[in-house]
Amino acid sequence: MTTSTDVPVSYAFDAPVATVRLCDPAGTNAIGLAGVTALHDAVRRARGDGATVVVLRATGRFFSVGGDVREFAAAADLAGCVEPIAETLHAVVSELVRSDAVVVSVVQGMTAGGGTPLAAAADLVLAGASAAFTLGYAKIGLSVDGGSSLLAATLGLHRTLRLALLHDVVTAQEAYDAGLVARVFPDDELEAGADAIIAQLAAGAPGALARTKRLVRELATPAPETALRREALAITAQAATAEAREGIAAFTGKRAPVFGGAS
Repeated sequence: MTTSTDVPVSYAFDAPVATVRLCDPAGTNAIGLAGVTALHDAVRRARGDGATVVVLRATGRFFSVGGDVREFAAAADLAGCVEPIAETLHAVVSELVRSDAVVVSVVQGMTAGGGTPLAAAADLVLAGASAAFTLGYAKIGLSVDGGSSLLAATLGLHRTLRLALLHDVVTAQEAYDAGLVARVFPDDELEAGADAIIAQLAAGAPGALARTKRLVRELATPAPETALRREALAITAQAATAEAREGIAAFTGKRAPVFGGAS
């Protein structure tokens, strides 16, 4: 077994399972440049180690609250700050989707912003009963990112638009009913339930699992990188607007944004 504990992402490999854990010491697992770079390194390391199962887990109350808005707010060049984070997160999502390994995400508490499509990039999403999913990009004057548009393949067009435009929060049970979540466990049984499913996958035929994943994925989302690239271009352009600066200032200032049609 090999283990790396560099924060804010840890990596462990116990053949054939690689575990990538978000472990932001602040407890929110917000996605900034350092964190997403470490995340990308970890998922590439899983491929190099020949993992046949990759597990995304998180420490703390939340799976991930999404982009690190405080990092955004501190940037003199917002678009220049957002672009590399978006591009690297997209590389992570692409790696997970294209990997021959079966990817499992284990979600507790709230996941928001880029945390939601990160969790949804897994082939199997396992959730605690109190888990919930939202996007919320438009609240801070940004367009969706991180593979959010790929949610339409799972949730459908109008449910995804509802999530993106109205900032709805989808409960674990609703996500299960919609097909996003594979299993819902009582919160205190999530880890044990996830471990049992991971063990089942680890004991499976890796070639059969990989080929099955590839066939189904290519049918559902034949060109994920195209969607991810369009998202990156859109959020970088939007980050250069007055809307984005106002939305982020309002969020960090704990006040309602006043967009006023500014662009």
